Amino acid sequence: MTARILVVDDIPANVKLLEARLLAEYFDVLTAGNGYDALAMCERTQVDLILLDIMMPGIDGFEVCERLKANPRTAHIPVVMVTALDQPSDRVRGLKAGADDFLTKPVNDLQLMSRVKSLVRLKTLTDELRMRAATARAISMEEGLDDSLGDEPGDVLLVDGRASSQERIARALKPIADVTSMSDPQAALFQAAESNFELVIVNANFDDYDPLRLCSQLRSLERTRFLPILLIAEQGDDDMVVRALDLGVTDYLMRPVDPNELIARSLTQIRRKRCNDRLRASVRQTIELAVTDGLTGLHNRRYLDNHMKLLIDRAAARGRPLSVCITDIDRFKLVNDTYGHDAGDAVLREFANRVRSAVRGADLACRYGGEEFVLVMPDTSAEMAAGVAERLRAIVEREPFRVPGTDVFLPVTASLGLASALPAGDSPDALLKRADAALYEAKRSGRNRVVAAAA
Repeated sequence: MTARILVVDDIPANVKLLEARLLAEYFDVLTAGNGYDALAMCERTQVDLILLDIMMPGIDGFEVCERLKANPRTAHIPVVMVTALDQPSDRVRGLKAGADDFLTKPVNDLQLMSRVKSLVRLKTLTDELRMRAATARAISMEEGLDDSLGDEPGDVLLVDGRASSQERIARALKPIADVTSMSDPQAALFQAAESNFELVIVNANFDDYDPLRLCSQLRSLERTRFLPILLIAEQGDDDMVVRALDLGVTDYLMRPVDPNELIARSLTQIRRKRCNDRLRASVRQTIELAVTDGLTGLHNRRYLDNHMKLLIDRAAARGRPLSVCITDIDRFKLVNDTYGHDAGDAVLREFANRVRSAVRGADLACRYGGEEFVLVMPDTSAEMAAGVAERLRAIVEREPFRVPGTDVFLPVTASLGLASALPAGDSPDALLKRADAALYEAKRSGRNRVVAAAA
């Protein structure tokens, strides 16, 4: 793993020391002697992580961090404050300014490298999500995400072996979170997988259980893989902290726990979880939009082109039948010409609803283009497909289509062409071509009928 790390400190000896440690781990290192230079450097070049001193001339590290987090171009860069200040109030102030962590001078090499690698991994994931979301917005011409992440309390799972500390931690978090406390780690694992928690706090105070096993299991399950984990460890237990960070634990606290620092770190993790959830949702939504017809909600031609060959090949490999139906709304142009395109769109939407009601869950229904729709029916013989198509034809004809905002009801019919895949295998183009020829025959012979292609 490599990354570009910016070291900011006004004392050259401190800069050289950190630079040497990072270069030994093959990181690319940039340096700055004051806050202004650091801000300018982040504006003009890519930075993956910042190690930031607090006590500097000009503007101190707190203000530098606040400015970085207020700038959309740099807000996503993790910031670790490296300082001689070791009071809980200093850590809380830094966390409120947006810092991701604190390291106290002299810096412990193991904690430094574990924290750096952990935050670089996290930034890599966040960068990927941000890039996909940005591409998604560009493709679909969507507006950017709302910056508001909500002020409602977070949902926190506390896994703690002692009732007394459960009560103290839950009481401290009450202003910002609804806390579910559990003493059994395995029961907590199932609870985390079945619920929608935004943070898991694991207190490493169990007498006969390794808390890192729970952290590892949370990272292994699909449902909890991206769930933030905050570990509470014993003061001086650096080995556990290092192993926890290597396992993917997101953050840690040392006992005795300062309530203000607990709140600040928990809030940071809850907000990050909400931000990443929204980025993932944006990516998923755009993927769905890319393969969904915006007017009818059915799959679009792109989805059909990508999946039809797979369905045909699967049917051939299993020796199972597969049929295709192309359906076209009769005299649809007359609807648009007489009542306008809004009425035509309403007919298409209602037609798609009736298509859904006529097909089975395993069938693939797509809008092929204009007023043409395609049904791909796995495990369906020609005879069965004819029954499905006739049912759809009858559903379309049975009730007139209402023009929205009027008392006008339009009689609508559809013509349907069928084709079945050849036992020896078939191509999507050939199968669709035969179904299209059958549709043409249905149109030519009077419309509002089902015609099957010749075997």
